[in-house]
Amino acid sequence: MTTIAPRASRSATEYGLIGLALVLSIFVLVVPVALIFTYALRSGIEAYFANILQPDTLHAVFLTVLASLVVVPINICFGVCAAWAVTRFRFPGRQLLITLIEIPFSISPIVAGVCYLFLYGGQGLLGPVLEAAGIRLMFTVFAIFLVSLFVTAPFVARELIPLMQQQGGDDEEAALSLGANGFQMFWHVTLPNIRWALFYGAVLCNARVMGEFGAVSVV
Repeated sequence: MTTIAPRASRSATEYGLIGLALVLSIFVLVVPVALIFTYALRSGIEAYFANILQPDTLHAVFLTVLASLVVVPINICFGVCAAWAVTRFRFPGRQLLITLIEIPFSISPIVAGVCYLFLYGGQGLLGPVLEAAGIRLMFTVFAIFLVSLFVTAPFVARELIPLMQQQGGDDEEAALSLGANGFQMFWHVTLPNIRWALFYGAVLCNARVMGEFGAVSVV
């Protein structure tokens, strides 16, 4: 009798916590999405598609997809290189690099957009120099790329660094000792080991690019 009661108590607690998490998830995730679709379709499916097919809406969708196609591959390359440097080498400034990778998470996207505006805007630090050279960055599609790159820079690296630290470099050293070159080692050894973390980081980066508004609205 003394062993059954604690097990039943733990089971009830677990079910209670699972139920609480499920209820909170419904209210936080499902209900808002359902309300969005309800309001979007309240005038009928024809009105919904009529609004979706407006030129301004299609242009916004095009810019969002274009930003994703440009930003995500660049951040994948940056994340892999940064994770490789941090986990495979010891060099002066390593901790500074780790700190710099985390900075976009500690700065408001709107503040980041304002910083880019102060730096590259017409009255900014580098704006007059760029405009004199015939280069305009702010209030163009390139500004969207710049701020999106900044706010999404940590996602891939943060997924890869803990995994690569845990895995170590023994497999890669073995591949090199067996005659593999750098590309062969990365393609056949490193990439298969990090593919899921790389995929998760790319998905998070893509979601953030498509959902980013604060920094983009400034520039």
